[in-house]
Amino acid sequence: MKYLALLTYALILHTISFSQNPVELGDVHWLRDLAQAQSQSKASGKPILILFQEIPGCATCQRYGTQVMKHPLIVEAIETEFIPLAIHNNKGGEDGRVLKLFKEPSWNNPVVRIVDAQLNDLVHRLDGDYSPKEVTVSMVNALKAAQKLIPTYLQLLRESFTENTRQLTFGMYCFWEGEKRLGRLDGIISTTPGYMHGHEVVKVDFDPAIISPKTLVAEAKKQECASQIYTRSEDIQSLNQDNPAIQLEGKFREDQEPQYYLRHTPYIFVSMLPIQASRINSALGHQQDPSVFLSPRQKLTLEYYKKHPDEGQSQAYLGSNFK
Repeated sequence: MKYLALLTYALILHTISFSQNPVELGDVHWLRDLAQAQSQSKASGKPILILFQEIPGCATCQRYGTQVMKHPLIVEAIETEFIPLAIHNNKGGEDGRVLKLFKEPSWNNPVVRIVDAQLNDLVHRLDGDYSPKEVTVSMVNALKAAQKLIPTYLQLLRESFTENTRQLTFGMYCFWEGEKRLGRLDGIISTTPGYMHGHEVVKVDFDPAIISPKTLVAEAKKQECASQIYTRSEDIQSLNQDNPAIQLEGKFREDQEPQYYLRHTPYIFVSMLPIQASRINSALGHQQDPSVFLSPRQKLTLEYYKKHPDEGQSQAYLGSNFK
């Protein structure tokens, strides 16, 4: 009961803090004073993430608040790995002073600057790209520049935003075993078990910049997860040059129990990215610690549902994934 009370209190406080935000600021609990941000940065060693935002703002500014600054893992990363500071770019006073200090234009679309305690830029100014991917990339690069540890969940979030995902489907004797073995490979974005051409298969979405199709096929064969290999029509010619056995994919029927090892544990009650689900399912299947792939707040949720599994079954977001 003590844990439940503490968790509930923490969630209430956080909800109150961002429910008072203008829509343009999303769900992040922002500081509004540069001197305070610098003081906290010096004390903690964390970089300062500054959002220069028009408030009230245009449609672009509002979309940035609702589509980027509301993503749960982006919000958590900003609040835990950085000192968040919001500066209104259409106001005078202290906001206007900071705007001039950084030579930022007034009445502008959103701009993100990540600086150290001395206000030196750690990464290039983020302007003109209003996607969740780019602010995530900037956070990862800023932590690298500051020689800070990059949390696993943030690195996985970065990988999940790849725009060049490829897909291969592998046949094997048991798709649950296939998910377990393939889901832990670097570059795998998601795994989905099912049936194709009468075989149990695992559909694998992957980032070819991290793992090439040739390497993925070789790894799948090494793991005894490549009795059959299928691909899309647009990829078959290029892939067949290295692997003549690759066939054209057919109709896919998804299994009713994806992420088999995950779904039989309290992890099923934790909302997470598909890439996190693949890694966690694989870790559970290999009897390894899967919690390393979760953020601190996801771990809190997990611990709660370990103690209250009956409540987890009634949640609307049961097993859902962040987008």
